Amino acid sequence: MDGSIFLSGNERYEGSVHDTAERTIWNDLDEEEVLRRKRAAYKAVLRQKRKKKRLWKVRLILAGLVLFVALAAGGIIFLIVKLVGAINQSIRTIPPDEPAITETEEVYRLEITDPEPPPEEALEEQPKAMVYSASEDGEIASIGDDVIGSYVVLIDKDNASVMAGRGYRTRINPASMTKVLTLLVAVEHMEESELSSPFTLTFDMTNYAYVHDCSTAGFAEGETVTVKDLLYGTILPSGGDAAVALACYIAGSQEAFVELMNEKLSELGLSESAHFTNCVGLYDEDHYCTPYDMAMIMWAAMDNELCRKVLGAKKYTTTVTEQHPEGIILSNWFLRRIEDKYCGLEVTGGKTGFVNESGNCAVSHGTAEDGREYICVVAGSTSAWKCIYDHVAIYRRFFDPDYVPVQRAPAEEETSEDEGE
Repeated sequence: MDGSIFLSGNERYEGSVHDTAERTIWNDLDEEEVLRRKRAAYKAVLRQKRKKKRLWKVRLILAGLVLFVALAAGGIIFLIVKLVGAINQSIRTIPPDEPAITETEEVYRLEITDPEPPPEEALEEQPKAMVYSASEDGEIASIGDDVIGSYVVLIDKDNASVMAGRGYRTRINPASMTKVLTLLVAVEHMEESELSSPFTLTFDMTNYAYVHDCSTAGFAEGETVTVKDLLYGTILPSGGDAAVALACYIAGSQEAFVELMNEKLSELGLSESAHFTNCVGLYDEDHYCTPYDMAMIMWAAMDNELCRKVLGAKKYTTTVTEQHPEGIILSNWFLRRIEDKYCGLEVTGGKTGFVNESGNCAVSHGTAEDGREYICVVAGSTSAWKCIYDHVAIYRRFFDPDYVPVQRAPAEEETSEDEGE
């Protein structure tokens, strides 16, 4: 035999033979022994195959683990390198046209270089809002019986002084004189290019004037007008619809706009004696100012070119719309009625007001022949016409040397539109 153990036919088990002398001749074994040895040999073969298979599995697992660890380590190293590079790049970037410097040089440069001064623009102070005031130190003339209004003040703008007055530091409800501040705040929060911007009135805006019995410009629900129309509609006819629409255009709501109004009162130095709760002038216990305050508001408004133009307009026609094919003709009846009355100066601006709780009132701006300017406020008068005549009497007393004070008799008959302001 050649060291192999024959099983049957061509099959054989190649086992180890320690000594050729101990070879076993199968034919010499009995059948039971042959069967036993065959089974033992077969089991040995199976054990060897299973062992090899387990070894290959272990090797494959180990190889997979090594590969995974290598890939993970490589990824981590790559991320660290990229992160460090990004940090270094953000900390110090050397411009291409400057030579590189060493770390020592860089530290030295940081230590000896003074910080750059801020640009000149940053050093310039922001313009402060002008605080309007009139001196009360000089002689203040009293108001005679020819003036019916309970509260009166006449301001000399050029001297910034109170010329005459009666109860002008008394808190009043300014009624629709409020709209002078409404106009001023709106104009200061818009650009001139916005004058032609369209704005559509909603039901809430037109209904507000109806519910509160306000004067109106006459705009309709759903009507699209310009911002310029709203400005003139707020002042000339004292339109509550226009004022609320203007407030919503500027600030999104009347409430937000009123906050801007009170901020402006603070800028003008009037917040201790003036506070507004609406942009129209409706009566409210927390809606108040003094005649002196209203004179300062008018002063600030007349210093604004656009406000001055609106407050001095006698007539204005709104934009043509589907609801108003010919526009709406708006009038400032205070200016139109006082223009044919001799006052000794030219009345160049005005705004009236009325609420049941405080009567008729008006603020006006006058320009004398020598160019000097004055502001007059009358409150607590008994009618729109009498309020106009109060202004005439005050102006004539100081600017008409031929004026002789007289006790007035009731003049022209009142109209319903007088009571709607």
